[in-house]
Amino acid sequence: MSRQGAALAVLLAVVALAPPAARGIDEEVRTVPARPGVTESFLLLRPADTPVASVILFAGGDGNLALTTAGPGQLQGNFLVRTRLRWAGEGFLVAILDTPSDRKRGLWNVRTSKEHAEDVKRAIAAMREIAKVPVWLVGHSMGALSAASTAARITEGGPDGIVLTSSVTETSKLTYESMRHGGLEDIRVPTLVVHHRDDTCRASPYAGAQSIMKALRRAAVKELMTFEGGSPPISDPCEAKAAHGYLGLEPKVVSAIAAWIRAH
Repeated sequence: MSRQGAALAVLLAVVALAPPAARGIDEEVRTVPARPGVTESFLLLRPADTPVASVILFAGGDGNLALTTAGPGQLQGNFLVRTRLRWAGEGFLVAILDTPSDRKRGLWNVRTSKEHAEDVKRAIAAMREIAKVPVWLVGHSMGALSAASTAARITEGGPDGIVLTSSVTETSKLTYESMRHGGLEDIRVPTLVVHHRDDTCRASPYAGAQSIMKALRRAAVKELMTFEGGSPPISDPCEAKAAHGYLGLEPKVVSAIAAWIRAH
């Protein structure tokens, strides 16, 4: 394939991830105060009409998007990052949270901290100022830990609900944190757990999703949503272009989650 042909193929693949209603949506970077001397930035996308809810999306890994006015400089392939236009197309006001200004090396081993929860609380407040609608936290992989821990720690001014996708339930060389440290037993808001049955990442086995459900003893409502199939993996099992990131299932997964959020 020629270089021009390859570029066109990539462009068509990106467009295919976005529903017609979402194409052409503008993105802007917003920065808000967090802890004293610290700021928090996020990429903001507005739906075409009045939003039905707001979603704050948390990428996995170290969570460092390296945001600029041109968009994410890193983690572009993450499931939530690469489907952001589709979330806006579902009628949501969308924010993709970057690391705070004092954490440019990433969020390893701080996602369950009080400071991280306070930073997310500031982002939630900023979203409520933009639109007076419910705010949900949606996390993928390690990002699910940010969503869960914030919901567990922050009651007043916290999220209206959370979605945990491909949650990391086992520790690794990179982090001693997992969903077992996320305070699941303290979460009271509606919680949707999403997992691919064939996720072969050692840190996020399907059995881990079932253990999360057992730990969510106080959630107002909870459900495990399981997906199967999709496209053959083209990345490591723990990366986004595999079952861990719902490769080939993106429209189906986003639409199903969006419907659950709207219903709750």
